[in-house]
Amino acid sequence: MARKLNSIISMVADALRLTSRRKKTPRARATIALPRITSSRRKLLKTLEERIDYSFNDIRLLERALTHRSYAHEQQPGASYLHNEAMEFLGDSILGFVVSSWLFELFPKLPEGKLSKMKAYLVSAASLVEHAHRIGLGEFLRLNKGEEKTGGRRKRALLVDAYEALIAAIYLDGGIEKAEQFVRDQLTSAIQQVNPDDLSKTDYKSALQEELQARNLPAPLYVLVETLGPDHHRTFRVELHVGSKLVARGEGQAIKVAHQEAARVALKKLTEGMFSSA
Repeated sequence: MARKLNSIISMVADALRLTSRRKKTPRARATIALPRITSSRRKLLKTLEERIDYSFNDIRLLERALTHRSYAHEQQPGASYLHNEAMEFLGDSILGFVVSSWLFELFPKLPEGKLSKMKAYLVSAASLVEHAHRIGLGEFLRLNKGEEKTGGRRKRALLVDAYEALIAAIYLDGGIEKAEQFVRDQLTSAIQQVNPDDLSKTDYKSALQEELQARNLPAPLYVLVETLGPDHHRTFRVELHVGSKLVARGEGQAIKVAHQEAARVALKKLTEGMFSSA
């Protein structure tokens, strides 16, 4: 499995390198060349390099990792190679591989089920967005005017996508060892806090269900109340009801993420005695 994953990562990486490094004919240049990086932009990117303790050999890879498709299409319609979506895909695979290897190294005797749950927690959007916030990744994103107006620099999905693309950029620039070092540096605190014997704390829906049952309260009801954004970038908002009471709200780029967020808030209220009956 690891050999197959490495093969896939290498194939995608080779394709990405071709789009940014191969010699281009004048006719193709407008479609696939990365935008020119100004001196002021380079100075800004230097700040990010210092924060992540990695200096790029090819700064264009970092620039592409930070470019949302909305910006690329606004600047150059149809320029599909200029944004970070393919790099996000690659970075997600690298992140999963590194975390899986790391967990196996730390907990070689744990059953597959527990390892999978730990990995799911560590690479979840909720976890990654915290790391993105810690390095101030939103400051460096390139977004179109519409995304800027709607707070795109704070949107979880955009930050997570850019964070995964950043991992890919480091891999493409410095190889798997540099990418692994970055992931480990970023996730060390999180992995130290994960308790393999008490993973229910990361599954708020299950924990809430069990807590409500223990208190003889009705099962939670999750209601989808709003869907925002285009098909490729939706945000879901849900309400959580216990009996006749609206107890919590949650939102996320997937319904299950919104459910977990609502369950987390509800569980906190329940354990703090903020509601006890429905």
